[in-house]
Amino acid sequence: MAAIFEEEAEKAAKSQMSYTAFLARLADEEVAAKTERSINAKVSKARFPAIKTLESFDFSFQPSLQPATIKELAELGFLERAENVVLVGPSGTGKTHIAIALGLRACIARKRVLFTTVHALLDQLVAATVDRSLGSRLEMLGRLDLVIADELGYMPVDAQRANLFFQFVSCRYEKGSIILTTNKAFDQWGQVFGDDVIASAILDRLLHHSHIIAINGPSYRLKDKLDRTAQAVGVTA
Repeated sequence: MAAIFEEEAEKAAKSQMSYTAFLARLADEEVAAKTERSINAKVSKARFPAIKTLESFDFSFQPSLQPATIKELAELGFLERAENVVLVGPSGTGKTHIAIALGLRACIARKRVLFTTVHALLDQLVAATVDRSLGSRLEMLGRLDLVIADELGYMPVDAQRANLFFQFVSCRYEKGSIILTTNKAFDQWGQVFGDDVIASAILDRLLHHSHIIAINGPSYRLKDKLDRTAQAVGVTA
């Protein structure tokens, strides 16, 4: 507050601002500073692995993805309605980028967000089962406005973890949103969870109120690798 006061006082003196106008501007600056601190705290607690924005996403590289659809999601109406977003597509197509970008928009809107991989989430729930804190852990997850669960399908899920993932989805059903990224089509989820019945139960709750975004395109990571290789060859030449 002291730093803001000194800066605004200097500006007021130079512009011969009235005392009333000075106080009003000081209040606005303090509110803005508090808002910025709050947003920074939300972003920190979200535990994003990197900061990604929709502005930095190359929609032209993924023609199967409609920019208007993603921009509508960025308005965050799906959070207010406790709807889910499921991003389906091969590795490297930008699913995690979009998930983080939407999560960042939610943080800016002062929502409570958590980013985690599915593998890390299930490890935490297994540990909570062991120390008998599963109920409180699920309750905490249920209070968040948005949970981003990344990379379903990249690692096998045993019976215990399949049951725990079902409990996670159930605790948020019609209460809070999930953004899930996966490289597996829905008809392959029985293989992912090792059980068609529990896979069906998870899909039933997850997809009941959801937006399904299918990305069928080339890999950004492969594109970046090829671009760097081409640049290196050009420099060498």
